[in-house]
Amino acid sequence: MSKTPSKRLFALIKSLSGPEKRYFKVANRSDSGSKYWLLFNAIESQETFNEVLLQQEVYGKTPVQSRKYSELKAYLYDLLLKSLQQYDEQTSVDYQLKHLLMGIRSLHRRWLFDDCKYLLKRTKKIAQKYERFSVILEVLDWEKQLAYASVDVDYLDNNLALLQEEEQSCLAKMANIKIYQGLFYRLYLMVQKNTVRSQEGKHEVETLAKHPLLISEDQCLSFRAKILFYRIHSILHYQFRRMEAFYTSCKALIELMESEPSILKEDSTQYIAALSNLAASCGYEGAYQEMRDVLEKLRKVKPQTIDDQLKIHRQYYNNYFGLCINTGSFEEGLKVLKRHLQDVKKIDNSLFEHRSFYFQYFYIYFGVEDYDQALNYLNEWLNLPRSVDQQDLQHLARLLNLVVHFEVGNTILLTSLLRSTQRNLQKKGRYNAFEQLFIQCLKQANQLPAYREQQKVFKEYLKKLETQQLTARDRATLRFFDFESWLKSKATRTPFSEVIRAKNSLA
Repeated sequence: MSKTPSKRLFALIKSLSGPEKRYFKVANRSDSGSKYWLLFNAIESQETFNEVLLQQEVYGKTPVQSRKYSELKAYLYDLLLKSLQQYDEQTSVDYQLKHLLMGIRSLHRRWLFDDCKYLLKRTKKIAQKYERFSVILEVLDWEKQLAYASVDVDYLDNNLALLQEEEQSCLAKMANIKIYQGLFYRLYLMVQKNTVRSQEGKHEVETLAKHPLLISEDQCLSFRAKILFYRIHSILHYQFRRMEAFYTSCKALIELMESEPSILKEDSTQYIAALSNLAASCGYEGAYQEMRDVLEKLRKVKPQTIDDQLKIHRQYYNNYFGLCINTGSFEEGLKVLKRHLQDVKKIDNSLFEHRSFYFQYFYIYFGVEDYDQALNYLNEWLNLPRSVDQQDLQHLARLLNLVVHFEVGNTILLTSLLRSTQRNLQKKGRYNAFEQLFIQCLKQANQLPAYREQQKVFKEYLKKLETQQLTARDRATLRFFDFESWLKSKATRTPFSEVIRAKNSLA
């Protein structure tokens, strides 16, 4: 459903960054008593959209004329767009190039050819630096037009072949980038639709990976093509669980991006994603100090948009929580979680979703043995709307529910939960080898009153798990939560966090 004009205006104002709001206000301060100014301030101060309150702020007790109010909203919306365009012109290379080309056109109409040549030289230099090949093609066209208009036959005689050669080079680079973009978006779509799990999807990914342009970086004709080359390879390595290669490609991508700081500054979105992937790959490789360094670098990236701000926040904390969980640093994780919740207050609630963090909230509170809070977040996770993509997580949440109730000693409730969980898994065709082993372990331990007797059961089932032939789905479950370390913590009467630290040689 499309938004109403009022809600479009509300969304636009809420999307503005602090500097963008200041720019608008400074540019229009002479009209600070106007109705559009009052409307802007009223929307800026609202937490949630309320049309009636907006009208009261603007018109007070004066009757509202529907047509006039509609015109006021449309005027403010257009004024904001113009302000944003002017704001972007200060920092955007594309805006700068657009204005230079418009300037060349204006000078050409007035036969100021020397001035045209001066602007063409500036435009071409910037376009080459930022690989704006379509602009370079326009510049080359202008160079020929100027020579034609000024009857500069010598220039055309000496340079026409070179100009055409340069055009062909630009066209080849543009085509090369387009192919890499096509490969990237095809792969991205397959991953997002989760088709890579099926045999047909896996075959499609394998076929894409064999594309001639993915054989070597030498096939890339530009810096932008190289960026896409490494992004594609990073995704492929991750999908095929080649974690060492995933780390290597992520590192190579960051080094490549940082080798061209001017292009990096122009578009930080890809850099944010690349840093996030590198941090994750460090975690998979156990390079935890490097992971900390990468996360600090990610935190210091200056966001260019609200989307950048949200991605930095989400990916920084998502990876930091993962770091604390994987290293058993749950006390540190709790401090980070509290800082995260403070930072969330600075973000528009309509743009931030806690649901993507519920599992990590649970894990950290579980690690510090605050089982009440852990259970609260686990229940929030269990209550999320169910979809095909979330089935695996729903099954995992049910297993974790058993773990928490065992920890708090809910013996009678746990007996009931064990039966219902087993029935649910069998009904869904998900009662796999690990799940059978784990539920049988808890059933036996739950029937024993003494911790020492329970300990024997955990030792027995820990040995069984170590020799159990696990399916790919079982291994995926164990990657989400370290059930093996939890069983060991019960078998050895050692805190869960200490078992994880010892496992990672961090004790």
